[in-house]
Amino acid sequence: MRGNKRPSFLRSIRASWRDTLLLFREFRFPVFVFSVILFVGGLCYHILSQTTETPTHSFSEALYTVLTLIFLQPIQPYPQSWYLQIFYFLMPLLGLSVLAQGLTEFGILFFNRRARNKEWQMAVASTYNKHIILVGLGHLGIRVVTLLKDLEEDAVVIEIAPRNDLKSLLHRLDIPLIEDDATREEVLLAAGVSRAKAIMLLTQNDSLNLEMALKARKINPAIQVIVRIFDDEFADSLQKQFGFQAFSATGLAAPIFAATAAGIDMTPPISIEGKPHTLAKILVTPSSSLIGRSINEVEEQFRVSVVFLQQNGQIAFHPEGHLKIAQGASLAIFGPPGQIHLIVNENH
Repeated sequence: MRGNKRPSFLRSIRASWRDTLLLFREFRFPVFVFSVILFVGGLCYHILSQTTETPTHSFSEALYTVLTLIFLQPIQPYPQSWYLQIFYFLMPLLGLSVLAQGLTEFGILFFNRRARNKEWQMAVASTYNKHIILVGLGHLGIRVVTLLKDLEEDAVVIEIAPRNDLKSLLHRLDIPLIEDDATREEVLLAAGVSRAKAIMLLTQNDSLNLEMALKARKINPAIQVIVRIFDDEFADSLQKQFGFQAFSATGLAAPIFAATAAGIDMTPPISIEGKPHTLAKILVTPSSSLIGRSINEVEEQFRVSVVFLQQNGQIAFHPEGHLKIAQGASLAIFGPPGQIHLIVNENH
């Protein structure tokens, strides 16, 4: 796993903490009502006690007296005045009833996060940084998110009405799913668009994809926008006008989308004898398992062609098969997108 990836249990702890803070915010009203009861009760007790034999010497003393009464711990002798005696019975009923209701609801939601699945998923998403947001969980979307997981890329998915089987798959992959409308800015913010490095818009509606792309770019001008577009001319126009990476229907391939989001240079596929082929540029990382392998070994194992090699200050087109791949080498590989994806995974 890459060094910038947080272990899942640490992320879960952070998500739990943020979710708990959100819960506290939701229960501000019971806390406010309890505070009002305490303040008003203390003020009234202080004013009324001044006409009795046991007056409070300050408002803070009266406040403390009322607080102890609420929790059935009176610190003064039982008053003789009937109007102060009311406080001994009324304050516990009011204060404890408000606290009990608030704490009960808080406890149920705190220990049963599944009942608040959407809020929990948002809390998990809030722990992500430099991640990829994927909107649209259709056939293409689920393939892309699976490939992103293989590439060890953090991803957050937004889908307004996902199928149960896809929800279960994302749960197994440990990928947060926000079930909401991604055209709403607050949903994009909940998915962390302001911190994300890329957003992929893969719905089957071109206009919705464009609307979400513009909103994402407005929130985060530096975000990489990858859009699924079914009209070729429209895709070209988006790339020229907005700098979006738009792929038309003729160029649809899950590995292309996943590789683009992960920052890997890969051309749209071309058809050779009915099968898609693409050209990809790969920079060999220090932890790559490609280091030390020969060109022949890579081509035979992955059924691709290495058409370019740059390493140690030397450049070779169609490099000889015996050459060994070194750390920091730059490779250009031609082959089926799926096979190139396997090489990319090996490189990580």
